[in-house]
Order: sequence, then structure tokens, then C-alpha cells
Amino acid sequence: MNIESLKVFCDLVELQSFSLAAERNFITQSAVSQQIRTLETRFNRKLLERVRGRRDVKLTVAGEVFFKEAMSVLDAYDHLQESMRGVVGRIGGTVKVATVYSIGLHELPSKVREFMARYPGVKIDLEYSRTTRVVRDVLTGNVELGIVAFPEPRRGLTIVPMMSDRLVVICPPDHELAKRSRLKVTDLADRKFVLFERDIPTRKATDRILKAHGVDIRKVAEFDNIETIKRAVEVGFGIAIVPQPSVDDEVRTKQLCAVPMSEKDWVRPVGIVYKSDRQLSVAAKKFVELVRED
Repeated sequence: MNIESLKVFCDLVELQSFSLAAERNFITQSAVSQQIRTLETRFNRKLLERVRGRRDVKLTVAGEVFFKEAMSVLDAYDHLQESMRGVVGRIGGTVKVATVYSIGLHELPSKVREFMARYPGVKIDLEYSRTTRVVRDVLTGNVELGIVAFPEPRRGLTIVPMMSDRLVVICPPDHELAKRSRLKVTDLADRKFVLFERDIPTRKATDRILKAHGVDIRKVAEFDNIETIKRAVEVGFGIAIVPQPSVDDEVRTKQLCAVPMSEKDWVRPVGIVYKSDRQLSVAAKKFVELVRED
């Protein structure tokens, strides 16, 4: 048994595909199958249920235990590699990071560029997803770090706060609200709104604040990502409430106007999350430090 076999097994479980696991490890599908059979023979336990006609990968009880412990071994091995690189003062490896679109597209790029300049031996593997998926991928070990808005305390999850974002109202430059320097929540009553979908944290916060102030709005559309919302506002569907950093470019080019809110409630907390029992790599620790810098 070797580290490569453990990695192939864990990749197969995570990707739910023999072909993708083979592609990730630069081997053939038959080689993946052979390595799984070797592991099962080595431990005299069936690790995977093979169901004819189905393509998904199902773990046996023994397989679930093996997967959890194998992930721990791989984490320890990665940490060993980082420690040995540190002996000669070099930081390397890959940091897998998952984040939501509004943060990943508008707040992280400059930080990633700065990190790569400081640590050219490190690769940042950045994925975009919904908050629920980001947290799930962190807890299952698919990614090392997650960066999300409105991070919620959860067992097994460590949260490192970052600087919060202000939420602003956006509208086309010719909209009546574009002339205002600041808005009150009551100014939003009965206006047409383009909203995030209901399960997205920024939407939940918006609904909560509006309800607390007794303000009703008119929903004209719901979308799952910030870019679609901005385009809908540009063409006149309605106004929207979004994180200010996500519209800096459009405000600068006068495609949109962003109007701040008077109430202190309109803030979007942002945080880095990682699995509490996971030993972060040296590279991941350095990334966390840099991202938190003002």
C-alpha cells in the first residue's frame, strides 16, 4: 500500500467517477479499479458497493471508516511535505479554496495575485459555489479553506472573521434613486426588486431586515448569482441590494449607481472557514494571514 493508492481511493469517493479519478491521477480507469481491489485485499474488507447499472460510488461501512482515516493520512502527509519544505525556507504545495461568486470574483483576485507573487511555489486552486456547498466541501475535506458571507457557527467548523462588506442599493444611472446620497429602509417600500434566491445568505439577511422594519417590496426576479442580478438591474428589471465591492467596476464605468443605506443593519459579514480538526498546511496559513490583511 502507498500514498498514491489512498489518494486514488479518496478522489474516487469525492468525484463519484472512475473516469474523473483516473484523469485526476493521470492513470487509466482499469488502474483505478486495480488499486481499489488491492486495498480491499490488503485489509480484507469490501470498501465499495458495486451496483450494476449505476455509476455512483457507494461506500460500505468499512469503506466509510477507511475513507475518513485515509483523508487524515493524506492531510498528515501534506503537512509533512510542508514541514520539510519549511526546513529549507520554501513554501509550496496547493491550497484548495472554495468561495461564493461575489467574493471570489470581486474581492479575492487582488489577494490571490499578491499571494502568488509572495509565494510562487504555491498553487491556489479556487472553486466557486453556493455557501451551503462551500461549507459541505470544507467539512468533507474536499477543500482546505472556504470563504463565505454570513458564516454561521457549526460544530466541527472554525470561523476566521474578515472585514465586513456594506450592502448597497443598486439602480441604473437614470433611476430616481440614483440622485439620492443615502436611503432609509422605508424608501424601499413597494419598489420592484431583483433578488438573490431564497437560500442565499444575503437574501436571508435582506428579508430579515425588511421584515424587521415592516417594509414590503415587489419581487420581479430571483437569481442565484451576483452577475445576473447586476445585468437585470442594468436593463431596468428593478433595483437590488448587493455587497458594495461587487459593483465597484460598474459604478466606476457609470453602468450602475450604488446608494448606501442609513441603517447600520446593512452589513455583510465575511469569514474564512476550515475544518476544526484539520491541520492547515503552511501555505494555507499564509493565505489566511494575507487575506485578512487590510
